[in-house]
Amino acid sequence: MRITRVVVPIIVAIALIIVVIVPAWASSHREAPLISNDPVADNTDVYMFRSPDESDTVTIIANYIPLEEPAGGPNFFKFGDDVLYQVHIYNDRDDKADITYQFRFKTKILNDNTFLYNTGAITSLDDPDFNIRQTYSVTRIKNGKKQVLGTNIPTPPCNVGPSSTPNYEDLAEQAITTLSDDSKVFAGQRDDGFFVDLGAVFDLLTIRKVPGDKGGGVDGVGGFNTHTISLQVPIEELTADGSMPTDPLDPNAVIGVYASASRQRIKVLRDGEVLNAGGFVQISRLGEPLINEVIIPLGAKDEWNASNPKDDQQFIEFYRDPEPARLINALFSIPVPDPPRDDIVAILLQGFSLEPLGIDFSNVGGPKIADLIRLNVAIEPKTPTDAGFSRFGILGNDLAGFPNGRRLQDDVTDIELRALAGATPFTPDFNVAPNNQLGDGVDENDVPFLDSFPYQATPHPGFEHDHHPVQPDP
Repeated sequence: MRITRVVVPIIVAIALIIVVIVPAWASSHREAPLISNDPVADNTDVYMFRSPDESDTVTIIANYIPLEEPAGGPNFFKFGDDVLYQVHIYNDRDDKADITYQFRFKTKILNDNTFLYNTGAITSLDDPDFNIRQTYSVTRIKNGKKQVLGTNIPTPPCNVGPSSTPNYEDLAEQAITTLSDDSKVFAGQRDDGFFVDLGAVFDLLTIRKVPGDKGGGVDGVGGFNTHTISLQVPIEELTADGSMPTDPLDPNAVIGVYASASRQRIKVLRDGEVLNAGGFVQISRLGEPLINEVIIPLGAKDEWNASNPKDDQQFIEFYRDPEPARLINALFSIPVPDPPRDDIVAILLQGFSLEPLGIDFSNVGGPKIADLIRLNVAIEPKTPTDAGFSRFGILGNDLAGFPNGRRLQDDVTDIELRALAGATPFTPDFNVAPNNQLGDGVDENDVPFLDSFPYQATPHPGFEHDHHPVQPDP
């Protein structure tokens, strides 16, 4: 099933787009058996959006390490020196990544005769009191050509507390680096910007205030941090023809992305050290949020993580008859569309074209069947202070939002619940209450996002933080 040249009124056309949403609703970030035991390689979220304050660039965010407890010392969280982190970008219709950014980290301990992460207040990234520090390199592979864009780039420390990191925002600002291709990069700890009533959802899909649009949700990710790799890249560096598209129907306007983590094939434990050898094997990947978490069943999750998006045809049966849809029906007696869900398959994995809106995502930015976040860079960005912004993204008639890329503010949990329940014009009999009112009662992040790169909020300090804030009623 492919949607092209849809001749419908504009409002209906806007609503049609929502079925591109991933049919899932919550995230613990620990989605697969093997990767749940390897948090430094666990890719928790991927975001891609046109930068609101630098609109000639695209920001790509790949988060790793789930649910970081801020007070997790003395060995505070860091990237894995033995992990190959990658961001893969597609800008044409073949099944190969056209641009890949690679990140490798290296840890240095200045004084190994102390247990302390820092031996005094850290006031700069080269402060001698900053005892356990990481640097990293960035390599770009573009059209088969490899180029090192930066080496020995510093990461900021974790946000230990007011005595150890008294001016944390300054330290983070010092870690923002411009690469040789004029891209900006930041790698380090940030607040985990995903918001969801984690405890309720995995307690047999509980909704605290049915049908879910009444507030009162408990943000289960609130108060936790994550480690991010964030890139801000000029749009002309990402498009197939090196242009800055202004027409959303331009085939060069859409790019696709997924992030991954890989380890070497051989791991040997010997005398208190770890030795690694052999080629790298992908052990984690993520494009659209939550696919491997609740759509792919336990028996296929590790295989999904190790596979390439071009091979996602092998998992198509799980999209055609998604288990979460059956659970919504069984637990809440809410009627949902019968399988096969060819609408979800067609738009979620193939892209879409809606010419009345002047938007085309159809198969651009990657292969025909593939789990990728797709972004039309010709659509002007919107922030929460702009007219027409909606946390529901395209579902709220905001063409700059999810599933046109994914912004930090987009409420993917509520959007996906409603789409999974069939609240779309493709299944008009289900586009009614309560299907189109479903949600988790958590509508925004526990702390405000930043207005500039790297956009994710300052990480919570270990000295003082709160978990699980309850959101007020609307």
